[in-house]
Amino acid sequence: MSREETVKTAPPLPDGLPTDLWIGGAPRAATGGGAFDVINPATGSVLTSVADGTVEDALAAMDAAEKVAGQWAATPPRVRAEILRKAFELVTERSEDFATVMTLEMGKILAESRGEVAYGAEFLRWFSEEAVRIGGRTATAPAGTGEIVVTKEPVGMCLAVTPWNFPLAMGTRKIGPALASGCTIIVKPSEDTPLTMLLLAQTFADAGLPPGVLSVVPSTASKDVVAAMMADPRLKKVSFTGSTGVGKELVAQAAGRLQRTSMELGGNAPFLVFDDADLDAALDGAMAAKMRNGGEACTAANRIYVQNSVREEFTRRLTERVAAMTVGPGWQDGVALGAIINERQLSSIAGLVDDARTHGARILTGGTRIEGSGGFFYAPTVLDDIDVKARIRSSEIFGPVAAVVGFDTEDEAVALANDTPYGLASYLYTESLARAQRVARRIESGMVGVNRGVISDAAAPFGGIKESGFGSEGGSEGIEEYLNTKYIAYPPA
Repeated sequence: MSREETVKTAPPLPDGLPTDLWIGGAPRAATGGGAFDVINPATGSVLTSVADGTVEDALAAMDAAEKVAGQWAATPPRVRAEILRKAFELVTERSEDFATVMTLEMGKILAESRGEVAYGAEFLRWFSEEAVRIGGRTATAPAGTGEIVVTKEPVGMCLAVTPWNFPLAMGTRKIGPALASGCTIIVKPSEDTPLTMLLLAQTFADAGLPPGVLSVVPSTASKDVVAAMMADPRLKKVSFTGSTGVGKELVAQAAGRLQRTSMELGGNAPFLVFDDADLDAALDGAMAAKMRNGGEACTAANRIYVQNSVREEFTRRLTERVAAMTVGPGWQDGVALGAIINERQLSSIAGLVDDARTHGARILTGGTRIEGSGGFFYAPTVLDDIDVKARIRSSEIFGPVAAVVGFDTEDEAVALANDTPYGLASYLYTESLARAQRVARRIESGMVGVNRGVISDAAAPFGGIKESGFGSEGGSEGIEEYLNTKYIAYPPA
C-alpha cells in the first residue's frame, strides 16, 4: 500500500482532543509557545502538534499541585473513590476515542488498543475500591507501657514518568493509586505518545477531579523537566516506567532528597517450554507473550527456550503462525501486527537480527524491514540456531522477533532463564504441577506465568527484581507505594 493510500484511510483524531499542556485543571500553551510534532508511525506523517513543556511549565504544575494538596489529602476517601469510579466509567464510554488515539500515535492494532483501554480503565476501578480500604492498626504495647496506633497518610506530591508502549495503562496504574491515597500527581508522558494522556486528563476533569490534583506536561526536554521537579523539595515521590539506564539515573537523582521511588524497568523475559507441555497451549502463549503489542512490551517473551525433544516441532509450528501474520496500519481490518513506534526502535530491532544472522542464526521467517508505506514496519520474525555471542541472546528486543534456543534438562532451563541481570517477567509451560512449582520458585523474576502467556492484572502486583526495578503497581500492594506509615504512641488507657 502506498503512503498516500494509507494516509487516506487513517481515521481522524477525536474532536476536541487536547493538544496543550494540562495544568491547574485546564489546557494552556507552553511557556514561550513551543510545540512539537506527534508522528503517526504507520505513515511517518504528522498527526498534530502538542505544546512543548518547559522547566517553567513543570514548576507551574507543581505550584498548582501545592495549592490543592492539603485539600485533596483531606478529601474523604469515599469522595476520591467516586471520582475514580466516574473516571473509569468515562474512559470505558470513550473507549473508541482512546483506542483510535493510541493506534494513531503508537502504532498498535485497534484490537490491542481496545484491550489496553479495558486494562487501563480497570486500574481506576480497582483503586477506587482500594481508596476506602486504607487503614492502620491499633495494639497495646506488649510491656503495657501504652497504646500503639499506626496510620497511613499520603506521601505528598508525586511525579509519574510514563513510556510510549502502553500510553494509557502505564498512566492509570500510577494515577489511580496516587489519587486514591490522597496524593497530587504530575505526569510527564513520552513525547512519542502524549495525546492519550492529555485525553485522560480531560476525562478526569469531566469526572469531577479538582483542578491542580492532576497535571500533564508533555515535553521534548524530558531530562531537564524531570530533573527540575526532582530537585524541588515539594516533590515526595517518583514513579518511572522505562529503561534500566534512565531508571538508574532517576534513582541517583532521588537520593539527593531521599524521595520515594518506584521503578518498573527493562525486562528480558524467558519463556520455557518443557517436553511435557501442551504444545497447542504453549504456542498460543508464545504468540501472546511475544507478539502482543508488536513485541514492544517489557513483559514480552524475549528468550524462548524449548526442550530439545520438542524443539523442532514447536519451532516449525511457531514459524507457521508467525509467517501467517498480516502486517499493516493498525486501523485496517485483518491486520495482526501494526507499526513500530519510530525509526530508532526499528533500527534497533533490525540491528539485533542482523547481528544474529552474522553469528550464524537461521532466519526461519521475516528478518526484514517492510518498506513502502512511509511508516515503520518490521516483518514478524523467528530465529533459530542462535550463537551465544549474538547480542539478541542478552538484549531486550522490544519488537516482533522470536528467538528460539534449545535446552536439555530442567536445571539447564533454569540456569538459562536466570542468566540475565533482569528479573521482571518469566513464563513456563509444563503439565507437571511439581515441575511448575519447582521452576517457578527457582526463577529469579518478580512475576511468573505458569501455562499463561499474559499475566498482567490490575488486582495483582506488577513489578520486578534485580535490574528490572523495585516497587509494585496494581493489587493491594500498589497503593502502599503512595502511603507513609505513621506510628503514634499513646499513654496507657
